[in-house]
Amino acid sequence: MTPPHNPLAKITVLDSHTAGEPTRCVLAGGPDLGSGPLTARLERLRVDHDHWRRAILCEPRGSDVIVGAWLLPPDSPDCAAAVIFFNNAGYLGMCGHGTIGLAVTLAYLGRIGPGTHRIQTPVGTVGVNLESPNTATIENVPAFRHIAGERVQVPGYGGFAGDVAWGGNWFFLIKNHPFDLRLESVDQLTEFTWAVRGALSRAGITGSGGAEIDHIELFSNPHDPANHGRNFVLCPGKAYDRSPCGTGTSAKMACLVADGKLAQDDTWRQEGILGTVFEGRVRIENGQVIPSITGSAFITAESTLLFDCADPFREGIG
Repeated sequence: MTPPHNPLAKITVLDSHTAGEPTRCVLAGGPDLGSGPLTARLERLRVDHDHWRRAILCEPRGSDVIVGAWLLPPDSPDCAAAVIFFNNAGYLGMCGHGTIGLAVTLAYLGRIGPGTHRIQTPVGTVGVNLESPNTATIENVPAFRHIAGERVQVPGYGGFAGDVAWGGNWFFLIKNHPFDLRLESVDQLTEFTWAVRGALSRAGITGSGGAEIDHIELFSNPHDPANHGRNFVLCPGKAYDRSPCGTGTSAKMACLVADGKLAQDDTWRQEGILGTVFEGRVRIENGQVIPSITGSAFITAESTLLFDCADPFREGIG
């Protein structure tokens, strides 16, 4: 990979967390991704400039858990911004917690105010309602269940049934499992869900069109009776989601609708592994499930990342 030519290249970022899950928003610097459709700009970043993804997120400047949000001008005049989400393993179609974090970031920068806005993502335009400087509701892309009750044999663990569902990313959702979804158990939960992901791949179980299922989601009863369920979500790079996962909650609600357990405008309070909560709702439009997620985010840092050509780890570790 070609390193940055500037002896001391700079990228300006704004960090936040949504329900505990961090987002690093890229504001300025880095490669020129050109103009045109967002999907084309994503492909330029992926093919020609992927070393910037690693440099921004991975050690020594970041960590495996951070999700990046590359802020770009929209190619549609009715949108407030466009964004490409990325993590330690690659690129994400949509990111629920990241969109909430992006909305709070845009508000902090004075680029949006209270009210409804539209944000372009690589998988479609989503709505954002900024309710306060730290709280936003996102209206996600349509979610759906692709396969119900698919069984997979997981070496060392046995057979498990789960739903394959889309909520902006592809998920395998397992309700019946032997684990207690507690923070103290994340190592055990991570190893199991990583084994599930490998088993799905070997068994040829995919999303529609052969898409890889790269998020694994376990469910249980909530720890707080004010909520409806608790989850643990393993993300593509083997980092677990600290938040209740916006796209995962969307996929879960699509499954609930398919099972007749969630109706339009019902509230679903999704508890994550840290005990933080997203409030979810759905509306049904032309037979499609349109999820919305409400959560809170907080700005944690304003930074300038420096990239020295003499640094052997300028492009990240990993």
